[in-house]
Amino acid sequence: MPSSPAHSHGPDPDAPPPSDEALSRRRRAVWLMLLLLVPVGLATVIGLLVMWPDGEPTRAQQVAATYLPPGTTYPDGRVVSVETYDCGDPSGAAAECARAVAEVLDGDGAGDYVQVELDAVVVTNGVEEGDTLVLTRDPATEGGPSYAFYDYERDVPIITLAVAFALVVGLVARWRGLASLVGLAFAFLVLLQFVIPGLLTDDSPVLVSLVGSAAIMFVVLYLAHGFSARTTTALVGTLFGLALVAIMGSVAVATARLTGLTSEETTTLNNFDPTLSFSGLVLAGIVVAGLGVLNDVTITQASAIWQLHEVDSSMTWKELYTRGMAVGRDHIASTVYTIVFAYAGAALPLLLLFELYDQPGWVVLTSSALAEEVIRTLVGAIALVLAVPVTTAAGAFFAKAADTEAGAATERRLVSLRARFSR
Repeated sequence: MPSSPAHSHGPDPDAPPPSDEALSRRRRAVWLMLLLLVPVGLATVIGLLVMWPDGEPTRAQQVAATYLPPGTTYPDGRVVSVETYDCGDPSGAAAECARAVAEVLDGDGAGDYVQVELDAVVVTNGVEEGDTLVLTRDPATEGGPSYAFYDYERDVPIITLAVAFALVVGLVARWRGLASLVGLAFAFLVLLQFVIPGLLTDDSPVLVSLVGSAAIMFVVLYLAHGFSARTTTALVGTLFGLALVAIMGSVAVATARLTGLTSEETTTLNNFDPTLSFSGLVLAGIVVAGLGVLNDVTITQASAIWQLHEVDSSMTWKELYTRGMAVGRDHIASTVYTIVFAYAGAALPLLLLFELYDQPGWVVLTSSALAEEVIRTLVGAIALVLAVPVTTAAGAFFAKAADTEAGAATERRLVSLRARFSR
C-alpha cells in the first residue's frame, strides 16, 4: 500500500520543474489572492501601530515591582562547600536541608563569599561543590547585602539544545530550515514585544492576540516557504482558522463562564491587577496555541492542490477539491491526535491531581480548571478541521481562476498599479 501523503510539506523534490504556463498560472493566482490579503495585511499593520505598547509600566507591572526589594539582582554563584543538617518536622517526617557557601560570580558583589540556605527540595535534587546556582541579592538589607537561593543555573543545557536544534534544522532542511528559524525569531519578537505586554494593558486580549498572530503568520509563512501561490493559499486558510478560533472561543468562553482564574499564575496576576480580563487571556492562549498546527495543516493542503492542478490543469474545481480533501482527511485524522495530546501533556499535573480527588468523573471534567483545557482543545481542534476544507476550496478556486482571462486581466491591472505607485 502506498504511504499516505498527509504529512507532505512541499512539492516532491524529484518532480519535474513547473512549466512556464504553470508558473504563469501561479503568478495570476497570487495576484488574485493579494486582492484579499492586502486589506488584511493593512489592518494588521494598523493594529500593530495602534496597540503597540508605549513602554510605560502597566498597573500589574507597578504592583509587581513592590513585591521585590528595590535593586534586587540575580547573580550566579559557584558552590564551594555544602553542609547538610536535619530539618524534619516535629511529626517525625525526615528531611535534609543544607547551608552552602558560594562565590558570587558577577554583579556588584562579584568575588564575595556568601552563605545561603537550601531547603529539602533543593538538597533532594542535588547540590554539590562546583555547581553554579542563581542567587538573589538584596542590597537594601540592614547590615549589608543579603543573598538567597533562587534557582539552578541552566545555561549550558539550554544553549546546547538550542545550538543542536539549529544545526539539525540547517543540515536537514538547509536554507529553508534556516529561513524558518529566522521566522521563529521574528515570532518570539512579536510575542515578547507586542502580544505579552499588550495583554497587560486595557486593550482587548482577543484583538491583541489576533493582530500579533496575523503578523507572525504573514512573515513566518513566506520566510519558510517562499512567496508563491501555494504559500499564499496556506496563508488564506491560516487566517480563516485564526478568525474562527477567535469567534468560537469567544462564544465558548462566555457560555461556559470560564473565569481564567484556575492556576497559581493567574491568581498571582489577579493580585497584581484584578482589572485584567482573565477570560480574555484564556481565549488569547487558544489563538496563540493554534498557530503552529494551523500552519502545518494549511501548507500541506495548499501544496496538494497546486501539485494536482499542475499535473492536470483540466481538472474542474470540484475535482480539485475532492482530490485535495482526500489528502486533507488523512491529515485531519492524525493532527487531531496531535493537538489533543499536546494539550493533555501540558495539563498532565492537573490530571494527576484530579486522579487523587474523590469526585465523580463528570464533575471533574466540567470543573473550571479542567473545562478550560477541554474547551481550549475542542475550539482549537474544530478550527483546525474546518481550516482544511476552506484552504482546499480556496486553493481550488484561485487555481481555476488563474486559468481564466479574468485572472490574466487582474494580473495586468495590478502590475500596472504597482508600476504607477513605484514612480
